[in-house]
Amino acid sequence: MKLLDYSNVLKFVSEAEIEALEGAVLVSKEKLLTKFGTGSEYLGWVDYPLTAEKELDRILKTAEKIQNEASVLLVIGIGGSYLGAKAGLSMLSPYLGKTGKTELVFVGNTLSSTYTQEIIDYLADKDFSINVISKSGTTTEPALAFRLFRNLLQEKYGDKAKNRIYATTTIGKGVLYQMAKENGYETFSIPEDIGGRYSVLTPVGLLPLAVAGIDIKAIIAGAQTEREKALEKVYPDNDALLYAAIRNLLYRKGKAIEIFVTYEPKLKYLGEWYKQLFGESEGKDGKGLFPASVLYTTDLHSLGQYVQDGRRILFETVINIDKPEQDILLKEDAENLDGLNYLAGKTLDTVNKQALKGTVLAHVDGSVPNLILNIPEISPYQFGRLVYFFMFACGVSGHLLGVNPFNQEGVEAYKKNMFALLGKPGFEELRERLLKNK
Repeated sequence: MKLLDYSNVLKFVSEAEIEALEGAVLVSKEKLLTKFGTGSEYLGWVDYPLTAEKELDRILKTAEKIQNEASVLLVIGIGGSYLGAKAGLSMLSPYLGKTGKTELVFVGNTLSSTYTQEIIDYLADKDFSINVISKSGTTTEPALAFRLFRNLLQEKYGDKAKNRIYATTTIGKGVLYQMAKENGYETFSIPEDIGGRYSVLTPVGLLPLAVAGIDIKAIIAGAQTEREKALEKVYPDNDALLYAAIRNLLYRKGKAIEIFVTYEPKLKYLGEWYKQLFGESEGKDGKGLFPASVLYTTDLHSLGQYVQDGRRILFETVINIDKPEQDILLKEDAENLDGLNYLAGKTLDTVNKQALKGTVLAHVDGSVPNLILNIPEISPYQFGRLVYFFMFACGVSGHLLGVNPFNQEGVEAYKKNMFALLGKPGFEELRERLLKNK
């Protein structure tokens, strides 16, 4: 099964236009492989799946230790430090009940006092450990959460608390590394040449997923497969390069929004990770597609009208899963008051698949191009494939757009204002100016 089906964009972008972009696409690809382009200091993720196996045994050993000591692992991080693990956990876990011995609870991704207090209350009668994830250790949301929950851990376990803290950070630098070194926390590396949103396949994502009982070796195997395809397949057959090319062509034709579409709720947080990946990578210099996400068919009853008949500034990238994990055979009802007996003998997944096909046809007829990404099933291997596919395509796409896909300077603007308004030392002049303009 071919991953990318772009037949539903050919009313909007011609094969000739796709072919004409080959030269620019290959130059963008070479910038990733030769580390020649802007942001080249953050390209460690390109080859990381080949070296990740060296760390897997230690990650698995630590995961087993955490499973034996704790019923809850607090994963403290924000943005790329939590979204990848959250996406993997959501996609690869049962809807009801936890995957393995230890429940993952994510904190440090919000400043909500209510959410934080409810987690504190939830932990009152539970054994828990902490995996704090941060390159610097000073990002406000996770740093505050770590302070709160580290104190809670110390109150509960005293001097032994340090044995329940696992720090994933940049080795040799930063506040979190210093804290880990001084207190004896076990540490895992966030490679200095990998940015947060590209770090899913490092210990950032792999340690929490291993604790949840998910097969991280299969994840890496899937990423290795997709890496080989992205690097070695020629342009007409290279899904990642074609995806990057087509989304850029659609952007040049006036499409401003790309919607990540899934018909399986388990992939909701993969959409959240996708939004950060493309939003932070391409939203610069007044450029870039705005990344959005929807869950169909649910959102067809809320946003469907706009997608069908609203402003023609969007296109969709749809995830199609060939084989569901479970299916239900629909039977006849004697009374048939709801008029659904015409579905008898079909499966619920068949209905879902026909909803997908019908929606794609309707949206394309309504001038909404659709790209389809086909995966055979939901599995750790396919998760690894999708993650690497999107990361590689994003790097190429950013260079095609003419931006640095690996920085995010715009994120700092709100932080400076927040620090000033909170009275952080060093921001007095800005605070005075903000209050004056209030």
